[in-house]
Amino acid sequence: MSLLPDYSRQAIAYDSTRGASPSVLSPLRLALDGAPGSRLLDVGGGTGNYARALQAEGWDPTVLDRSEAMLAHARAKGLRALLGDAQRLPFAERSFDALMLVSMLHHVETPAQALAEARRVLVPGGRLAVMVFTREDIADLWCLEYFPSSLPWMRETHPPLAELLGELPGATVLDVEYLDIQDGSMAAMMSHPELVLDAHRRSQTSYFERMARDHPDELQQGLDRLARELSKGEGPNRSGRATMIAWGKPGGTTGPERTS
Repeated sequence: MSLLPDYSRQAIAYDSTRGASPSVLSPLRLALDGAPGSRLLDVGGGTGNYARALQAEGWDPTVLDRSEAMLAHARAKGLRALLGDAQRLPFAERSFDALMLVSMLHHVETPAQALAEARRVLVPGGRLAVMVFTREDIADLWCLEYFPSSLPWMRETHPPLAELLGELPGATVLDVEYLDIQDGSMAAMMSHPELVLDAHRRSQTSYFERMARDHPDELQQGLDRLARELSKGEGPNRSGRATMIAWGKPGGTTGPERTS
């Protein structure tokens, strides 16, 4: 099960609210550090915001996504972009020096297969960076209290950290703390609940698009509650968080030490 298999509607205005977040780029750089070369594959890279940010730092990125509409924006930014599935990468073994999966595993039907493919196409010593929202990361999201119908599918699409680490032996873990809202994700907006009331911002997240599609009445009720509470100076004040998993393919150097 994936959280939102079709991104064609979001692609229309995705970049109007979504960008490369410094809060994500910092641990992402650490996770990719030590790669033996500059060939970088951004799997599920969408419109290429993170690939373009790293390209400016000397990487040679290729963006792969299963949404042609999203890839059109990546190509418009001058990025090499290819239609494909994370679970069946159209590349030979040992094709890339580094690979990143940024905030996309919850859209993949079988995350373990996507991770296996990532391992396959890396050269020995290649670096893999997986920015993910684990079961632990979503456990205390305040939006789950306002929109409780989302809890079952959020748990189903966000595996525990231990399950992911089981696919990447020897990986290290870096915490991602959102100190900005540059990437416009649901997790980034958690520390700015007033932004959830902005219909345009909200519509550019898979979480709220699915709520609008599957639970429209509950979505409106939760938004009304949030608006009332914020007008009284109340409301939620818990920020979102994520996890960066850094893994090196055997044959190269070790990755960064765990930080918190």
